[in-house]
Amino acid sequence: MAIIGRVTALSDDFGWTLGVVFRAFVKATNAAVGDLPGGHRGYQVLSASVRDRPESQSALCRQLGVDRTVMTYLLDDLEAASLVVRKPAPTDRRTRLVVATDTGRDRLRELDLRLAHAEAHVLSGLSEEDRAAFKGLLRRVAGHVNELDPVPSACQAVQDIAASTS
Repeated sequence: MAIIGRVTALSDDFGWTLGVVFRAFVKATNAAVGDLPGGHRGYQVLSASVRDRPESQSALCRQLGVDRTVMTYLLDDLEAASLVVRKPAPTDRRTRLVVATDTGRDRLRELDLRLAHAEAHVLSGLSEEDRAAFKGLLRRVAGHVNELDPVPSACQAVQDIAASTS
């Protein structure tokens, strides 16, 4: 087991270091958004409904890489919590828009602060300059990897990970 400040054999193992950071991030963000329906995925839906205003529920599914059936249940839960509503689109009543409520927008501001705190906690071992550099490099790597092997949905990504650990 690695000890902070000490170099071990695993310290140079990319998979181990990536796993440790990912585990810490998941743990911190789950604590930050755990009481939200759908957890982190619910946060993404709420955030997209406020910031991106997708043209339809289907567009939201594509944007977030979430299966339609999963999205329906997630939106049911977010709607029951009065955070979003589904409204008919003005141009096509068969199309549903996902719109954040005032309560949802207020909750998003609160969650943004909690998630910023969680991220700061995970990256607390880095200076502000190193945090920005790390996040920039990670964005570039993620974009490159996604171009090489795009994942059609977040559900597929989870299935791929589960299959590789079986």
